[in-house]
Amino acid sequence: MEPAGSDIGGGGAAAEPRSWARANAPVLVLGLVVVAASALLLKLAAGLTFYQDSWAFLMHRQGLSADAFLQPHNEHIVLIAVAIQKVLLAIFGMSSAAPEFVVMTAFLAATAVLLFVYVRRRLGPWPAVFAATLLLFVGPAWQVLLWPFEIVFVGSLTSGIAMLLALDRGDRRGDVAACVLLAISLGFSSLGLSFAVAAVVDVALGLHRRGFLRAYVFLLPLLLFAVWYLGWGSSAENHVTAQNILDSPGYMLEGIAVSLANLLGLGSAGIDGPPSLRWGWALSVLGALLFVWALVRRHRFSARVLPVAAATASFWVLTASNYTVGREATLSRYAYAGGVFTLLLAADLLRGVRFGRVALWAAAVVTAAAAIANLQPLQEGRDFFREQAVITKADLGAMEIAQRTIDPGFELTPEIAGTPSLIDVFAHEYFPVEREYGSPAYSPRALLTAPPLGRRQADVVLVYALPVELEIERETALPPGSGPCTAIAPGSAPRAVRLGPGVARVAVAPGPDAALGLRRFAAGEYPINNRGIPGGSVVALRIPPDRSQQPWLLRIEARQGARVCAPSL
Repeated sequence: MEPAGSDIGGGGAAAEPRSWARANAPVLVLGLVVVAASALLLKLAAGLTFYQDSWAFLMHRQGLSADAFLQPHNEHIVLIAVAIQKVLLAIFGMSSAAPEFVVMTAFLAATAVLLFVYVRRRLGPWPAVFAATLLLFVGPAWQVLLWPFEIVFVGSLTSGIAMLLALDRGDRRGDVAACVLLAISLGFSSLGLSFAVAAVVDVALGLHRRGFLRAYVFLLPLLLFAVWYLGWGSSAENHVTAQNILDSPGYMLEGIAVSLANLLGLGSAGIDGPPSLRWGWALSVLGALLFVWALVRRHRFSARVLPVAAATASFWVLTASNYTVGREATLSRYAYAGGVFTLLLAADLLRGVRFGRVALWAAAVVTAAAAIANLQPLQEGRDFFREQAVITKADLGAMEIAQRTIDPGFELTPEIAGTPSLIDVFAHEYFPVEREYGSPAYSPRALLTAPPLGRRQADVVLVYALPVELEIERETALPPGSGPCTAIAPGSAPRAVRLGPGVARVAVAPGPDAALGLRRFAAGEYPINNRGIPGGSVVALRIPPDRSQQPWLLRIEARQGARVCAPSL
């Protein structure tokens, strides 16, 4: 075995001078990995836009009131995340989500670098490089890596690791820094409570001098958190039950198992597939055996592992206690935090273990293989978010086209929007924000070349937003002044007629039921279909004017023939 800080390449006498590059090889490799991972994430994020909970921030937290910053999101304090978004909106507006992705990527890079420093102090530089690489490429955490809203969790983790590093100093200056960093961690989200637990254990065990004189490290941040909780947080919905608490040990073990599998590229069958717990349990057993081996070799147990062990356990127990459907331990959104705590815990459990060249090269191969394997779920996650971006831009574009006549209370419900991720978007809230900060939506011109899914979805939203109204008048003749008419002969193929704003009437000859199809931006298909139009009736189709010059196409299917009369375009 070689010292923990040994060169992965080995070789050469100790006294042999080494070049600067060789001496700093781990840091150089880390830099390359961080740059490569950041570039990859930003490339994957190109074209993506605001998603799901981000709209709750954009729509419901306007202004600079205390409530705008301190109202809980679910059960979390999100003070700093809201502040970051307000700064980005003030500087860059809302026309692009790219600034959010840049900030999020910077936080992910910072977390990896801090993890490197933490592991290097315990295991040496090369294991630290491998740990940081595994975290940067943990593809099953695609929901965190490619969704800037998750800065609420990542910010807590970044600040929390920095707090642990400050506690490592063991002096007053480090304690003051730890106190500030813990407050920041709690300001991002309630995940910071896990790092507060670590600070409590660190002080209680007296791992550094001055004992409980250091209690302010956790008392001051927790006092601020308590003030928030009493003023705002206590109103948040929670799902804490006795059964959840009883089930938390199993939840924690499952979370650690799947975190190990995720880090090593063995935990995902794609974003829609079930996680591979078989590998996770096997890796957990292997990890436990390795720890026992290391413990036997050292002939002692170090209490320094307890703060991070307590933080890891509290993260999973708190998450389990608030469990509800959709918060399973195997979810993508927990894969990142689970990976961070697993790597921190592994570094402390193996603190001081020496790794030789063979072990380091083997670890390098495993790390590279895991990073490559984890590109698949990351790519699939990007595809999911890209589809959601198309729907979002199209739905909002349709709302903007219909702005003249849209009901202020109009809501992008899942049935209308084609996705549940826009339930926080109401017309009366969206348009003031859009006027102040710009639009992330497709313009009418862009909709013409948007992906087919977006063009189809725009037509669906337009019908509800304008709204387009269809009324069966059950008259056998068209009223006078119905405008120019187009006749459709009996037995002819379905015919499409161009329509503009106004009232179009379709007279269906006596006979079997007819069908009407309507589209505007959609290509090839008619997303709005009305079947069962009675023969021998007149249908009035009312289309309000809007902000687009694109005509509608009305397709009539009537075996007995029909006549369409509409205002001239």
